[in-house]
Amino acid sequence: MTSATVSRPGFLRAKVGGLPRAFWVLFSGTLVNRLGTMVEPFIGVYLTQARGMSIGAAGLVMTVFGVGSLASQPVAGWLADHFGRRVTLTGGMLATSVTMLFLGYSTSLPAIVAGMLILGVVVDAYRPASQALVADLVGPADRARAYGLLFWAINLGFAIAMVAGGWMAQSGFTVLFWVDAVTCAIFGLLVWRAVPETRPAKTAAESGGFREVLRDRVMVAFALANLVFSFVYLQAYTVLPLAVTGRGLPASAYGWAMAVNGLLIVVAQPLTTGWLARHDHTRVLAAGFAVVGIGFALTTFMTTTLGYAISVAVWTSGEVITAGMPGAIVAALAPAHLRGRYSGLYGLSWSAAALLAPLLGSRLLEVSEAVLWPVCGALGLLAAAGLLAIGPAIRRQSALSSS
Repeated sequence: MTSATVSRPGFLRAKVGGLPRAFWVLFSGTLVNRLGTMVEPFIGVYLTQARGMSIGAAGLVMTVFGVGSLASQPVAGWLADHFGRRVTLTGGMLATSVTMLFLGYSTSLPAIVAGMLILGVVVDAYRPASQALVADLVGPADRARAYGLLFWAINLGFAIAMVAGGWMAQSGFTVLFWVDAVTCAIFGLLVWRAVPETRPAKTAAESGGFREVLRDRVMVAFALANLVFSFVYLQAYTVLPLAVTGRGLPASAYGWAMAVNGLLIVVAQPLTTGWLARHDHTRVLAAGFAVVGIGFALTTFMTTTLGYAISVAVWTSGEVITAGMPGAIVAALAPAHLRGRYSGLYGLSWSAAALLAPLLGSRLLEVSEAVLWPVCGALGLLAAAGLLAIGPAIRRQSALSSS
């Protein structure tokens, strides 16, 4: 028997072992759901090509989606704590399924606007419940690894969905709405059938809502640091394609450069998360934020497809470093009865960044790429410095929560 044969089972156990069955149901449902995520990436194309909207009108409709997303995370966090993780996740997925079909067959502007608003509210309503489920199911020592596995499933599914969605859209957009609707329903029903309710029973001494979350200065500071980071990261999906084509390169250049992102995450992230999870989560996350910022700053000097691919590889390395760490930090900070709300505040930082990234990023791009990308680099370093500054407080509060 060779040493390789002996070590391989140990290697696999280190990566995927020790996690409960209910977590793997959640992992499988997340992967299925992301494999069917075909509407969101192509919604702008759908509105302009299939529904004949101008680019300006489509932009306004997508802003309505962003407004719905802002409300989504706090509301879903409250639902997860008040009614339970299982019912919130399943309800959100089934509501998304119905809304997808409604939107896919809507032809009038009022109906499309209403559909986009509702979709913004429900499409990511599962996230606080999913984050809280992992915190309920998995002990502190394994949470970063568990959240990292979910991160990997999301990225693997999304990468495949991007390719498949582009191919299927050639024969009409209706099929994209149906695929998305069916996979959302599968995810919701799978959780309902195979995941037990994990919401801790709240005692009389345990009360409070979002006011209690907002009084937690450490959590608020963490959410603000993540907002700054998210603003930088989301430039990749909002302003970067405009910058690439503005250099005179074809749209395919952006596609090839971003393919590096999916490839690196799928290959490298499972190999690194287990090792990184053994280190202080705040310091690891700060390092990831800094590397992402540096990667975007390097974009200033890129003028070719290869150059953009190199900068994408750098900031993707930072993204790989961050995998699983935010969820583990939020779970460590949150009292058990407020895990949904804490996850909702974290999700709100992403929703706010999704609104700000295209608005402010495009303004900076209009000034100059020599302004936009260095600002992104500075903001990434600022977010990292903020995390390091609150790191001792996070460690103290995490220790109190686990005691």
